[in-house]
Amino acid sequence: MIIINAAKILNTETDSKWRLYQKFDETIDHVISACPILAKEQYIKRHDRVCAQLHFNICKETGVQLDKKHWYEHVPKSVETSQGGKVTILWNQQIQTDRTISNNKPDIIIRDNEKGTCKLIDFATSGDRNVIKKEAEKIRKHKELTIEIQCMWNVKTKVIPVIRGDWDYFKVIHKIREQYTRKP
Repeated sequence: MIIINAAKILNTETDSKWRLYQKFDETIDHVISACPILAKEQYIKRHDRVCAQLHFNICKETGVQLDKKHWYEHVPKSVETSQGGKVTILWNQQIQTDRTISNNKPDIIIRDNEKGTCKLIDFATSGDRNVIKKEAEKIRKHKELTIEIQCMWNVKTKVIPVIRGDWDYFKVIHKIREQYTRKP
């Protein structure tokens, strides 16, 4: 774990506790993904902005007409459809199912009507040491929804967890563009 407080770096007597509330050490892992104070508002804002960028890239790659030229101006709509109706993209939508499923709201859903596929994309930020654990958690979280969508919509469905570790933000964006929005 990397301590980002100057006390550890400069080897001084200064307290290494997190300046916001002096409870935990000021580590990158804590600041990026484990701080209860930042979790109340800042983590949600970061999550929504990263998902908006992901949504923007998916829309561009699938032929959805966008109002804005840049991702940072993009405000996702609940439902986007590509020209010709080939692909439907749902943003932050709860899926109505025949039975009660507690985890029925992934961040983004890409339904390719032409290929008969559906991708459930769920994003999270995690400390580097928890990325694999978080990916497995996201897949497990949406397992029931995956089965239900396959039955209701008659499509092959897959959960795509997008987990951003402490140091790999740019790798995630590249991964999204190359792997998850790739045209046939």
